[in-house]
Amino acid sequence: MDAPVYVVVGAGPGLGLAAARRFARAGHRAVLAARRREDAEPLAATLRAEGHAAEGAGVDLADADDVTRVVAEIGARLGRIDVLHFNPSVWRAKGPLELTVAELLEDVTLGAAALLPAVQAARPFLRPGARVLATGSVAADAPPVSAASLGVQKAAVRNLITALDAALSPAVRAVTVQVNGTLADDGPFAPAAVADALWAAAARPDRDWTPYVAYDG
Repeated sequence: MDAPVYVVVGAGPGLGLAAARRFARAGHRAVLAARRREDAEPLAATLRAEGHAAEGAGVDLADADDVTRVVAEIGARLGRIDVLHFNPSVWRAKGPLELTVAELLEDVTLGAAALLPAVQAARPFLRPGARVLATGSVAADAPPVSAASLGVQKAAVRNLITALDAALSPAVRAVTVQVNGTLADDGPFAPAAVADALWAAAARPDRDWTPYVAYDG
């Protein structure tokens, strides 16, 4: 298959679908991976109905072995991964005075640590010029007190992406796009607008590369 392949893990009907649509419009075959395949397949069907090549997959981001298996299977079957987009986050309505260690580690495992097996499994299929992309959040710098684990997740993702960019370059580059606003139905923080920012960050040439891009709307 000659078409570039875009894989989003942590896909959903909002930003995950919008980002997949943006990359599909640019000619990518889109693979949308959600917790269950039955959740992902309707998203892929939406893109197919719009004329794009797309498929759904199920992946348990809390299980590193499952992440490895699913991403490796996608790469082996399609022969390449050109963009690996890490999009999950966990909103747990607990502040730092109530959040337990076990809960924090559970959230960070899914919302940040799962990036590692995903990239490691994708690496054999990342051709020169491929990108690792992560959806960041203002929570990395201004963590919400009501959901204390979110800021830890997003700070960890930004840190890991910076390390991955150094480890993978120059052949492959990695970037976090930090969304400095709240997703909304319309306006500059609508899913389609944020998806454009994700696309623009990933499409930059190497000479302009930074592993962190702020999107302020």
